[in-house]
Amino acid sequence: MKDLLQQWVDGMVSRLQAEGVLPEGALPGYRMDRPKERDHGDFSTNAAMVLARFAKMKPRDLATRLLATLPQTQTDIDRWEVAGPGFINFFVSHRRLRQQVGEIVAAGRAYGRSTLGRGEKVMVEFVSANPTGPMHVGHGRGAVTGDVLCRLLQATGYAVHREYYINDAGRQVDVLGRSVAHRCRELLENRSLPPPEEFYPGEYVVDIVHALPPTLRKDLEAWLANPRDGQGDTVLTTVTRFAVDWVLQDIRKDLTQLDISFDHWFSERSLHEQDGIKHALEILRARGWIHDGLLEKPKGGADKSQGDWEARKQPLFRATLFGDDVDRPLQKPDGQYTYFAADIAYHLNKYERGFARLVNIWGADHGGYVKRVQAALEGMTGTKDVLKVLLVQMVNLTRQGQPVRMSKRAGNFVTLRDVVEQVGSDAVRFWFLTRASVSQLDFDLDLAVARTNDNPVYYVQYAHARICSIGRTMAEKGMEDSGDDPASYPYSPDELDLVRYLDTYPEMVESAAQHLEPHRIAFYLQELAAMFHTYYNGNRILDDDLGIRNGRLALCRAVRQVLANGLELMGVKAPERM
Repeated sequence: MKDLLQQWVDGMVSRLQAEGVLPEGALPGYRMDRPKERDHGDFSTNAAMVLARFAKMKPRDLATRLLATLPQTQTDIDRWEVAGPGFINFFVSHRRLRQQVGEIVAAGRAYGRSTLGRGEKVMVEFVSANPTGPMHVGHGRGAVTGDVLCRLLQATGYAVHREYYINDAGRQVDVLGRSVAHRCRELLENRSLPPPEEFYPGEYVVDIVHALPPTLRKDLEAWLANPRDGQGDTVLTTVTRFAVDWVLQDIRKDLTQLDISFDHWFSERSLHEQDGIKHALEILRARGWIHDGLLEKPKGGADKSQGDWEARKQPLFRATLFGDDVDRPLQKPDGQYTYFAADIAYHLNKYERGFARLVNIWGADHGGYVKRVQAALEGMTGTKDVLKVLLVQMVNLTRQGQPVRMSKRAGNFVTLRDVVEQVGSDAVRFWFLTRASVSQLDFDLDLAVARTNDNPVYYVQYAHARICSIGRTMAEKGMEDSGDDPASYPYSPDELDLVRYLDTYPEMVESAAQHLEPHRIAFYLQELAAMFHTYYNGNRILDDDLGIRNGRLALCRAVRQVLANGLELMGVKAPERM
């Protein structure tokens, strides 16, 4: 209905342009909104207020002229009015609202989908957890946020590419390799040994040792028992790459449990091997965004991600010109590239693959990193706002009001797998979206499996199942459903409010996609479920009067369809029985 009214107003403006009241050509945009107060109509436009100066008229006078062009034969609007300083308020007819019920049911799974994106290519990079250990619940929240965002963008007409960036180069993977070697030494000597300074303590490292191919494990044990110059690096490199692949397979299993997949897994190591970083830095230097200078000593001492600090000239990205606090180093003291250098090369690689719009889902601890990556990408491409970053806050797990203890498997955190196995994929996916990603999330494991109205996923799924049960009851009682047009049933004010809310679903989907806010789906479904449960409890759906029964059945089917469509976007099942 909103789109239809927008077309009507556009037509009014065009007619006044043809009459010479408004000038020809492009005019400023105006809005069609839903007023917060019902007395102000179902929709309201500010067109007269925006265009009044072009018509050299008072806004209220222009509003009256606009409305004079509205066809008097239409039946979708009961009435309209000029209000306030020049708003035009529209009151949708009850007939049109009732008609909307049948249109929702007829549209089925397509209801709420659109061509808003017009096929624009968007790359969404999410999860990208370091392949050094199991995924924790924070990774899981980012995974669900990214997956549902991709579903949203696809539903609104964007061409979406899902990508996982594998950090398989640098210090953290070296630590994994050394951790595997240490665990192998403990098994070889059958005793506990003091761990290295940097070490992954989880039991999964022992699992990696046991999974080593016999020949590789034999080579590792031989080297540990009798280290020889020139051989250790080769053995450790092979062990490290095996460990990274093993962890990646483990991560894939966790993501499969949540029905999350990727179009491409991009290796950081490939950037080093194919001179991708050198390519990016050459572009930055050629455009004057790199200078060789001294970096001030970091506050708090050495920065391990860049090696021990020392006063020496090094290539620096001019991040301060883009509003960053300091210029950022691109190489470590030993000459190796920094993580920042690899990251900007990766983002340039995305852009050069034809993705002019990039979206990243990062943990909240990367908040200070966003501006410098955006700045470097702008410096390389000459284009602003290529990259948007959604930061995902932490998840606090509780059971019986107490924080959940760490996982023995991971060594220092609760794994995503533990949570999915305890409460199920549906609960995990829905709960992760019950708050905006920028807000911390308290995840009550007990409540997530409770069959009560306080559990949001149960509350929404039960609304869908409850509607499905109506059809089974009718079949058992042999009740007739003539399938008459619901437009003939005189809906009550409460029923019309429910129809109005169903009518906002397509707008919500588009808005959630435009603002990159997938949590809006969960918010909408919870409100719709609440409205339906109240309606169901206050009305006899299977009324003896066939006309009343069919009208209410049609409304229930429309609610069911919207619930199913929303749950599908969230990757959550819409059960028919509970």
